[in-house]
Amino acid sequence: MAVRTIGVDAGGTLVKIAYETEDGEIQTLKMRSDRLDEAAQRLVRLSGNDSSLCRIALTGGKAEALRGKLRLAAIVLPEFEATSAGIRWLLRRRGEDRRKFLLTNVGTGTSIHAIDGLSHVRLGGTGIGGGTLVGLSAMLTGISDFDEIVRLASRGDRSRIDLSVSHIYEGAAPPIPGELTASNFGRWLATGGSDRKEDILASVVGMVGETVASVSVHAAAQCGASCVLYIGSSFVGNDPLRQVVAGYTELRGSRAVMVPDGEFSGAYGALLAAAGKMPDMF
Repeated sequence: MAVRTIGVDAGGTLVKIAYETEDGEIQTLKMRSDRLDEAAQRLVRLSGNDSSLCRIALTGGKAEALRGKLRLAAIVLPEFEATSAGIRWLLRRRGEDRRKFLLTNVGTGTSIHAIDGLSHVRLGGTGIGGGTLVGLSAMLTGISDFDEIVRLASRGDRSRIDLSVSHIYEGAAPPIPGELTASNFGRWLATGGSDRKEDILASVVGMVGETVASVSVHAAAQCGASCVLYIGSSFVGNDPLRQVVAGYTELRGSRAVMVPDGEFSGAYGALLAAAGKMPDMF
């Protein structure tokens, strides 16, 4: 199968690859970022080891490191520009016409962007993200496998670990929704906590999800956007995190949209650049 363009988002945890074949079909794949040599070999095979026939564009924090291993001609573009272009392209491909929205990208950390038409501004972010979820889970339970963390967290109960608003008001009517978390892990000492790994992991997911949703809702209000689009590899196969983020976003007054295949937005943007379609893609 001949490949004519390749877009790569080399992030802190995963290398996301999008490529277009000669018949116009776009395919994707992922590899681990701590195996850049393998990623480079895969790209060389996809390109036929000939950058004169296959154009390659890279983005992401490990883009330069990956380009150094490729030994092929490749352009490198800013990560935020690639992600913003990629999400617009992905939405149009899905038949969705969204002009103004907040984009929250939850990868190893979290980055937040205001999108308005063709303009995009990075508003900031937080170090709380997928790296926090895995790292803190490993510290507290010894479990570092992402899929195992998700599986166990889906069966957990946070009520003996997290302090909710209703716990503080003890039956009285609270001034804000009682189900809101008043303090992540704040009930541990009062209850003796829980020795169930499922409960601990559910609380870790809850803390990460609520932090991401809270900063996103505040950023959305700042830029006048009523809708928050969430993308990133942290959501893939992670129903517990998706539920916490979506539920907390809605509870705080914004609309949450989980974008299928959104984790490939940076790779799609790089693919557009490789194909020379960035300026006139709209």
